[in-house]
Amino acid sequence: MKIAVLDIEGKDTGRKVSLDDTIFGIEPNDHAIYLDTKQYMANRRQGTHSTKERGDVTGSTRKIKRQKGTGTARFGDIKNPIFRGGGRVFGPRPRFYGFKLNKKIKQLARKSALAYKAKSKSIIVLEDFSFEEPKTRELARLEANLNLAGKKSLIVFPEPNKNVYLSSRNLKDIEVVTSEELNTYIITKASVLILVESAVDVLHSTFKN
Repeated sequence: MKIAVLDIEGKDTGRKVSLDDTIFGIEPNDHAIYLDTKQYMANRRQGTHSTKERGDVTGSTRKIKRQKGTGTARFGDIKNPIFRGGGRVFGPRPRFYGFKLNKKIKQLARKSALAYKAKSKSIIVLEDFSFEEPKTRELARLEANLNLAGKKSLIVFPEPNKNVYLSSRNLKDIEVVTSEELNTYIITKASVLILVESAVDVLHSTFKN
């Protein structure tokens, strides 16, 4: 699969890059995408939720009233869950939500996400560029040149580009990542995948290894 390389003005440079069919041309596996996305979101959960159960609530353990002869239900201490201020029954406890996922499944999921983007023609290849200083206006102009207004865009660099990253922080529709940070979740979340030309070779070598 060949894609034309554009410049930052949105014009065709006359060059083309080949996207490896073993990565961008595979039959997508929806279940692998689901598992990898689920693991990514589960790992982001803090899992610090906690409630006080009967043994954690401060209060007297003295029996409130006698067991029999009152005509009402029997009660133990003031920490009874049915009383206001009592303990919570089976409340949440701190826990870790993450789970293990095989590397081959994760790799298949990322390939599948990239294949979906290629099938829908939602991949743009840009020639290498950088900014001399952080300029949100310049990145917004790039977005306009590529007709991406209102679309969630993901720009992939082969290595960190500080000025471009800082320029993107005030733009809600643009996210800048490196090829190492690329994962299934952010690929599927984006409407358009923008690959810097030098990042294509890095992706090829990453997935072939």
